[in-house]
Amino acid sequence: MENQISAFIDKYFLHFNSATLVDAANGYIKHLDDGGKMMITLAGAMSTAELGKILAEMIRQDKVSIISCTGANLEEDIMNLVAHSHYQRVPNYRDLTAEDEQKLLDQGLNRVTDTCIPEEEAFRRLQDKIVKQWKEAEDSGKRYLPHEYMYQMLLSGDLEEYYEIDPKDSWMLAAAEKNLPIIVPGWEDSTMGNIFTSYCIKGELKTSTMKSGIEYMMYLTDWYRENSSGKGVGFFQIGGGIAGDFPICVVPMMYQDLEWAEVPFWSYFCQISDSTTSYGSYSGAVPNEKITWGKLEIDTPKYIIESDATIVAPLIFAKILNW
Repeated sequence: MENQISAFIDKYFLHFNSATLVDAANGYIKHLDDGGKMMITLAGAMSTAELGKILAEMIRQDKVSIISCTGANLEEDIMNLVAHSHYQRVPNYRDLTAEDEQKLLDQGLNRVTDTCIPEEEAFRRLQDKIVKQWKEAEDSGKRYLPHEYMYQMLLSGDLEEYYEIDPKDSWMLAAAEKNLPIIVPGWEDSTMGNIFTSYCIKGELKTSTMKSGIEYMMYLTDWYRENSSGKGVGFFQIGGGIAGDFPICVVPMMYQDLEWAEVPFWSYFCQISDSTTSYGSYSGAVPNEKITWGKLEIDTPKYIIESDATIVAPLIFAKILNW
């Protein structure tokens, strides 16, 4: 039966964080219905949590216009695509001793909460193919942003022999097929970023072959100016950190530092976070604090849902998709 999840949410999610979830989802829907665009930001380990299963459909149905994510989320969705059967879940992760953790490392398993990423099958499989893209670009005197190399690798078909999940459950593949704009601040601290750095240190690649974070901010500036007319651009933030901090600053940068007049503010804001409001915590700051930084206006629709994003985000997306 259609709309079962949406009907359940509307019937039972009536107070506190559950009511805010409903308000935020309805606000998101209205923003799109009014002609607005939406940015989704991905922090934490959302790709390893397999958010791609529903985020890919959000992308295919044009419910998201641009994504900002960490380098980890950029690559880990593809790692899950090519090495899913080699992942191991550790339900009792809270009980692990330091010795247990060492045994996982010795097996080539890198733990993210209850999920272990298989280093050989995930990292190395990806490394072989992405290094090919980097070297081909450098040999032809070209340079790209980190996500553009990932798109080239996915669209080339080089990884298809390794696919271990239904390709429709990969949000990166869905994004590549639509050439969705992506911002990846701080990409250098990801596994692929570390690998690229190692090739530069060995003299096998030039640092200039990879476009920088400054160029990402310039890329975002151009995109925002082209897409913020009318209803404007909304900001849907999953977690905290650089995935959200970096792109939200493009607005005050344009009107304060570039002194461009009439720059539209972000026109919708929602954050899913389990970070409690505390002194100095940006991730735990209430949305109104962003008014003082020139990011949101007094009447911008603002929501903060204090809960686990792996629970909340799929429910909100299901309601937006009218499931």
